[in-house]
Amino acid sequence: MSTDLVLVAKFGAPHGVRGEVRVKSYTQDPAAILDYSPLQSRDGRLYTVTNVRPAGEVLVARIAELTDRTAAEAVTNMQLFVPRDRIPPADDEDEFLHADLIGLKVETLTGEPVGTVTAVYDFGAGDVIDVARKGQKAVMIPFTKTVVPSVDIAGGRIVIDPPEGLLEETPRDPEDRD
Repeated sequence: MSTDLVLVAKFGAPHGVRGEVRVKSYTQDPAAILDYSPLQSRDGRLYTVTNVRPAGEVLVARIAELTDRTAAEAVTNMQLFVPRDRIPPADDEDEFLHADLIGLKVETLTGEPVGTVTAVYDFGAGDVIDVARKGQKAVMIPFTKTVVPSVDIAGGRIVIDPPEGLLEETPRDPEDRD
């Protein structure tokens, strides 16, 4: 898959019998996935979003290519992408695409290497970055201006000012997978 694609949503379970499907949107405004239509699967198939409505934590979407429940069941958990050039630039210099953060090197204010960003999560209390560390357990770091004072995407690095104890040496269990 090209790195010029950005993950914007994921199909969930079918909704009803007419081909509607639940959608988890990763865009700042969840309904914006309608504006990005058509959405592309990892294997290149296109899905045209014709309507969305909120349904709790997700959206229920009508997708032109999904005409019945069987078709909707076939795409459950499918990730959906759009070309990067269709994403407008951020209004705020402190807004970043998750895709741009993943893979960046993480170091402390003093330049000490910490690891590499492997994922960005939002469990409800704000974004956290998951940082893989050599020979140690990964660490979740709050993605706040206080803890992450500098993000240099062009330079491929994030500088952190970790709270005391966050980076304590924690040997990695040999049973853990990378």
